[in-house]
Amino acid sequence: MHSGSPTSGVGRVIAGRYLLLNRLGSGGMGHVWLAHDQRLACEVALKEIVFRDPDPTGDEREARVARARAEARHAAGLRGHPHVVTVHDVLEHEGLPWIVMEYVAGAVDLKELVDRRGPLAPAECARIGLAVLDALTAGHERGVMHRDVKPANILLAPDRSGAPYGRILLTDYGISVRPDAGETRYTLASVLVGTSGYLAPERATGGPPTPAADLFSLGCTLYHGVEGHGPFERESHLAEVTAVVMEEPRPAVRAGALGPVLQALLVKDPGRRPSAPEAEAALSRIVTPQAEGYARVQTDPGSQPPWAGPAAAPPPPGPGTDGFEPVVASLSGPAHRRRELPRALRAVLAVSLGLVLALGGVWYAMAHQKGGGDGAASPYGPAVGLSAPLKEGECVLADWPGDRFQGVPRLTPDPSCRNPAPDGQVMAFVPAGSADEARTLGPARCEERTQEIRERLADVRSVAIVPIGSGFEAAGRRTACLVLGAHGPVYGPLGDRRKTGSDFTDTANMQRRDCLQTRSDRDARLVPCSGPHDEQVLGFTRLGRDVTLTEARTQSDAACAKDVPPRDYGFDPALYTSGSWSSQGAWRSGTHFVVCTVRRQNGGTMEGDES
Repeated sequence: MHSGSPTSGVGRVIAGRYLLLNRLGSGGMGHVWLAHDQRLACEVALKEIVFRDPDPTGDEREARVARARAEARHAAGLRGHPHVVTVHDVLEHEGLPWIVMEYVAGAVDLKELVDRRGPLAPAECARIGLAVLDALTAGHERGVMHRDVKPANILLAPDRSGAPYGRILLTDYGISVRPDAGETRYTLASVLVGTSGYLAPERATGGPPTPAADLFSLGCTLYHGVEGHGPFERESHLAEVTAVVMEEPRPAVRAGALGPVLQALLVKDPGRRPSAPEAEAALSRIVTPQAEGYARVQTDPGSQPPWAGPAAAPPPPGPGTDGFEPVVASLSGPAHRRRELPRALRAVLAVSLGLVLALGGVWYAMAHQKGGGDGAASPYGPAVGLSAPLKEGECVLADWPGDRFQGVPRLTPDPSCRNPAPDGQVMAFVPAGSADEARTLGPARCEERTQEIRERLADVRSVAIVPIGSGFEAAGRRTACLVLGAHGPVYGPLGDRRKTGSDFTDTANMQRRDCLQTRSDRDARLVPCSGPHDEQVLGFTRLGRDVTLTEARTQSDAACAKDVPPRDYGFDPALYTSGSWSSQGAWRSGTHFVVCTVRRQNGGTMEGDES
């Protein structure tokens, strides 16, 4: 009987050299072990081939062995690439191959990270996408298709500066293939190669592996990162494959500026998808909005696709289109498809910078006013309900006509933020040359302006309050950028609008890098990090839905120690320990967010940057 315990097999020595220390994980091919190289006195990772059938057929055994050797060969060909896990050797032990790989200390795969901490910010997903795309392109240039790009095959690890997820690595070339090399595709018993919800539709219907198929899988992977689930996630593998081939992806509701790129990568027709350089340029503009292009893309502005370049106001929609143009048009041939790609993506841009961005990290709250109206009395339209323009820094109460972020909120300003539970705050304004420009570009610009504060808070979204045409002048010719609690109030001012020395009434407006003076287990005050403080906020985690607030007070420290360990942020575990704060707001909203902090083990005060 074979034990499924992670310790089963610990202590074995492979090939007289590698001592197995612990099982790191398992996959379709077998197990990955942490091992000690007794010859070089270092830690490595070993991939062990395991057969599900205790008596595999000769063909299956041969195919598995060939697959392992191919993985080692393909990955070794990319040795030295900064975003590919290094393969050192492939060896045989007891008749089966083992792959010796780089051990990436402190790594977590993207799937596990999202499961643990929730969806990532669009800019962070774009950063991951750039690294993975660079790794894929390096393989494509050698004629190697990966064929199984998915969140579980992307590792995030600390870099040399100590940033916990600064290093991004693509792993598992186990099913990669050179289409022109006559290599086995490893499709035993007619099983599709790849992961069902991340497989390109042309691959699911028997087409050959191509760079475009890998880019489709990358799009699915980034969608998972920013949304928390795959675009074609269903209850069974068969249902997922059917959805990939027959259905459009689920609308993204958190993607923000990443939405146009995802929509382009997930087009069913591979000829309509962007090329790697086009996708690279678009992703780079999300990571660095003012950049003229990623390092690998040296093109003049006229050669860049509209969705990857500086945004321009789109033409007004035609009659009956509601501003939407089909992404996939009826085209006559491959050459025509490539020429038409920018036009199709221009339509994606026009939608995404306005209406599609409404579904992402920024909400497009434009009031559609029928007929005329007094712009001076209603700068944002009757649905928003304001007779005067919003002012920067004022808190707001938001009354949604239905579910939160469905429709247009009716706003009540609270200029002094005296209400104990405001829904959010006006954080910035973005000017526009016209009402049309505000409508088409305002949401994306608000996304950029509020990105930093949103990434420092646990559970907020950006909302763009766009003036209507007749109220454009009254609104000051600008769009208001709000940050609202995603599932409930924010319980006070946000960011630098908070006053030093103010008491926290809830954890909702605690943010990363805040320094706290703790007077009791229920009383925390915001203080400057340059002076004495008791704790510093590192990040957030979530407890299970079945955990009560009372139980959270005894469980949250351990959860933070596991999910947001201070050592990942440069704090010596011999001197520092994890702390946590939980509050009623997160339990009323059902999110169960917990604020994770670092504090001294001896209870002493901290001062300045001690990491």
